[in-house]
Amino acid sequence: MCKQKLIFAPYFKFNLMNKLLIVGTVAFDAIETPFGKTDKILGGAATYIGLASNFFNVDAAVVSVVGEDFPKEYLDLLENKGVNIEGIEIVKGGKTFFWSGKYHNDLNSRDTLVTELNVLADFNPVVPQAYKNSDVVLLGNLHPIVQSGVLNQMSERPKLVVLDTMNFWMDCALPELLDVIKRVDVITINDEEARQLSGEYSLVKAAAKIHTMGPKYVVIKKGEHGALLFHNKDVFFAPALPLEEVFDPTGAGDTFAGGFAGYIAQSENISFSNLKNAIIYGSNLASFCVEKFGTERMETLDKKEVNARLKQFKALTQFEIELEE
Repeated sequence: MCKQKLIFAPYFKFNLMNKLLIVGTVAFDAIETPFGKTDKILGGAATYIGLASNFFNVDAAVVSVVGEDFPKEYLDLLENKGVNIEGIEIVKGGKTFFWSGKYHNDLNSRDTLVTELNVLADFNPVVPQAYKNSDVVLLGNLHPIVQSGVLNQMSERPKLVVLDTMNFWMDCALPELLDVIKRVDVITINDEEARQLSGEYSLVKAAAKIHTMGPKYVVIKKGEHGALLFHNKDVFFAPALPLEEVFDPTGAGDTFAGGFAGYIAQSENISFSNLKNAIIYGSNLASFCVEKFGTERMETLDKKEVNARLKQFKALTQFEIELEE
């Protein structure tokens, strides 16, 4: 008898409050999908990551920058979700980073309509003193120089550094990106980006090539088709849960990363077997994010819903099969 089995721990099982430092954008988004469109709403990688971290017993802090036009109610939302916002700089007279995009019918591809860097153009991150010894650092999608600047401020080497990046930085800041990749333990990118970064079409070969650049673990996100985790010769695949409603994929990748890093920070276990669980936790939270526009679903999500869906993931990925010798 051969069994495929993942062991899940319920949320909030652990008592220790390990520190999770989140670096990324806090922003305005305007989104259009086949199901509707929004005006300016709350967005940004660090926002989604912070909302995801709320489901773990961690001391999370965000390092970012916003303009004077950023509503206090959005900052209050993060604080009320247990996220420390001491590291969010508010630039007097400045305007907040703004992104607008339109998704195609398959929701897997999109066109960027507007990108206004605003205060992000001159962002110089300052890590709060209390978080310079964070256990886990999640470097959200920003210029690699900004990401390196955060690592340079840490008073000791974090137990785990997770990097999220994209093809834009591969196109315009590759040397700086390669420098920061050398310093991280986990990189999360999508399949197209993995192929571009490695020059390999096969994702197995791509992951092996990226390993040689520095990261011990490579996570390749495949959207509605799940995610792959690579560590040396070990490979794990986590499916995406089939959903009845998908309204807006914006922030799903960041929510995935937040769930992944939050689980690792909470559990203090940096092994391949535990990272497999972290992949499932990240995928689980991301499955909620897409059900409504922007951050709306993550704002109202509760632990009971999260744990119920986690059981669905377990049923989806667990099986028994008899093998004849």
